[in-house]
Amino acid sequence: MSIPLAAEVAIIGAGPVGLFAIFECGMLGMRCHVIDALDVVGGQCAALYPEKPIYDIPGYPRIDAADLIERLSEQAAPFHPTYHLGQRVERLASRDGGWLIETSAGTRIEAPAVMIAAGVGAFGPNRPPLAGIEHYEGRSVFYLVARREQFRGKRVVIAGGGDSAVDWALSLVDVAERIMVVHRRAKFRAAPESAARLEALAAAGQLDLVIPYQLAGLEGSDGMLDAVVVETLAGERRHLRADCLLALFGLASHLGPIADWNLGLERQHVPVEPATCQTSAPGVFAIGDIATYAGKLKLILTGFAEAAQAAHAAYALVFPNQVLHFEYSTNKGVRELG
Repeated sequence: MSIPLAAEVAIIGAGPVGLFAIFECGMLGMRCHVIDALDVVGGQCAALYPEKPIYDIPGYPRIDAADLIERLSEQAAPFHPTYHLGQRVERLASRDGGWLIETSAGTRIEAPAVMIAAGVGAFGPNRPPLAGIEHYEGRSVFYLVARREQFRGKRVVIAGGGDSAVDWALSLVDVAERIMVVHRRAKFRAAPESAARLEALAAAGQLDLVIPYQLAGLEGSDGMLDAVVVETLAGERRHLRADCLLALFGLASHLGPIADWNLGLERQHVPVEPATCQTSAPGVFAIGDIATYAGKLKLILTGFAEAAQAAHAAYALVFPNQVLHFEYSTNKGVRELG
């Protein structure tokens, strides 16, 4: 068995609150390892609604979700966090006065403090039931977009009818060679303004709406697509020449192993002490949407405040022999961790 990696704080979840927790811990000189089930940072902001505007972030009258994640990642960067992406935390166990984390990829991390910033749980894609799809995943079939540039000059089929499918079609139309949106009916579940923009682009010939069709098969070799097969409910088939398939049918969320960590769950949420965000397990904190207490507001900015509270509470565990002297960032600045 491998020797565990040493962290001062282990953060479970790389959504906006988890990213801001890196900054708050870094400002106190604490190094972080961050684990997330998704392959990219950003949580729901990155995976579900990257182009949707957010209006209640202080200092930003309006900011798109993807831009918020970019700013938060930039803010965390001076503290050199170690990311373990595409991995789910399977086990959390007490060990030598701290905690041992084990992930689905076999990564083992030891830390005196753990912050659970897992939102409503780990996310995984809703995969379409297509034979052999696993051979294409990660090479030409994707369930989220890590970088727009990976689709430049490609023929991209986007399957789905919700916000994520429509948003990415609008975003990639200027990058891809051709965008083809496959949906089983003419009405989209996306925001009306976004759906109207999509239909306007289709009317102008700038992308194709393949309606009413659904995915029926994949054609290609060595993990690379040649075509996506679609069909109507009546059995009419089409072969769409394509380099990539973005299957955007949403993400399924579940608490998974968190439910077995004896944290006294209340309606799938983790109760915490409001002043510190500590759970019933000493050294384990919960912040963001997964945390609950009387009067809790489920807002990103609430999670940001909880990240600061938890970081200050964790300091005493990470540096038990040091006294924390509170300083404002305007006085101390940002000191990069070496």
